[in-house]
Amino acid sequence: MSETINDAVIDAVDALAPTLLEVSHAIHANPELAFEEHFAADLLTRTVEQRGIDVERGAYGLPTAFEAAFGSGGPTVAILAEYDALPGIGHACGHNIIATSALGAALALNEIGLDAPGQVRLLGTPAEERGGGKELMAREGAFEQVDAAIMIHPAGVNLASMPCICVAEVEVIYHGLSAHASAMPHMGKNALDGLLLAYQGISNLRQHIQSTERIHGIVTDGGQAPNIVPERAQGEFYVRAKNAKDLAELKPRVAACFEAGATASGTRVEINWSGVDYLDLNTNWPLANRFQAHAEALGRRFVPYEKVERSAAGSTDMGNVSYRIPSIHPMLAAAPQDVVIHNPRFTEFTASPMGDAAVLDGAKSLALTALDYLTDTALREYTHRAFGVAEGLV
Repeated sequence: MSETINDAVIDAVDALAPTLLEVSHAIHANPELAFEEHFAADLLTRTVEQRGIDVERGAYGLPTAFEAAFGSGGPTVAILAEYDALPGIGHACGHNIIATSALGAALALNEIGLDAPGQVRLLGTPAEERGGGKELMAREGAFEQVDAAIMIHPAGVNLASMPCICVAEVEVIYHGLSAHASAMPHMGKNALDGLLLAYQGISNLRQHIQSTERIHGIVTDGGQAPNIVPERAQGEFYVRAKNAKDLAELKPRVAACFEAGATASGTRVEINWSGVDYLDLNTNWPLANRFQAHAEALGRRFVPYEKVERSAAGSTDMGNVSYRIPSIHPMLAAAPQDVVIHNPRFTEFTASPMGDAAVLDGAKSLALTALDYLTDTALREYTHRAFGVAEGLV
């Protein structure tokens, strides 16, 4: 890629900066939960249309998903946007930054009008925090005509890839029998007892799982009043493991805890596993290394990935995409290193000068990486060879 084209991309993002930061701050100020991101989806799609790019709203079966594309022939690279928030703490995962860095990358590539075969797609992917929007879109064909997928995630450090493990979501509902908790407790069957016995069983199970595995959950319904034996109790749990095989082996052990709670309390339990398990991240290192090089050229310093503590891993539905096509999910510092994601302090930084810098550096690095992929035959071959090895295909 020539320096002239690189400079054109950087200049295009800088020219777009006021728009991008206005959009980022607006999404930040209007946090929306998974599948409910109507404000964000509308704002993003209107911004794309204002630049003369057609947008398909409600793409791939999800009302708050969208797709915009330009270019034709040759390879196709998708730039992915997320924009859902967290309950109570808003954009503490920085999805406003993810969305607008992707927006900026796509708009900048459209602005420079590169005369080369290939297509860029901007995909708006709802429901990352829960529900697995990318997997749901994939099942409807969102990635069937895509050759590579790229996105960023804000953090407290710069990393070429996000440490990720698998996760399965499960809802449990205990059904008992209500009664007066003082006058006739013997007539009741306590659904909350069933849930709490299961919770304690899971706490004991944690002593005997691998260090790469996690089980955590909350009580979402514990009854209506202290003097009524709870006839219903509900909880939500996440079960995590380093890969799909380990996750499949761990899930029945967790289910046994739920069933044991029901047996011990004389209640009945519904165990409702989510229809989407998030996979670990199959990072495409040729693309990730190229992204890092571009971000470093902008002045960012990266922590070597091999020095990252592997236990400090989250989960993302980008993992599901990464097992379908070559994908990257690097992290850019949008806050100081001691400020962790999913924390109210991180929410503050995602609309701060550090967060704004991540939007612009992310847009530039994503756009330059996409250009490299579209124009560099050797990189594409290396990318797909690495993906094939990772998948055991070659």
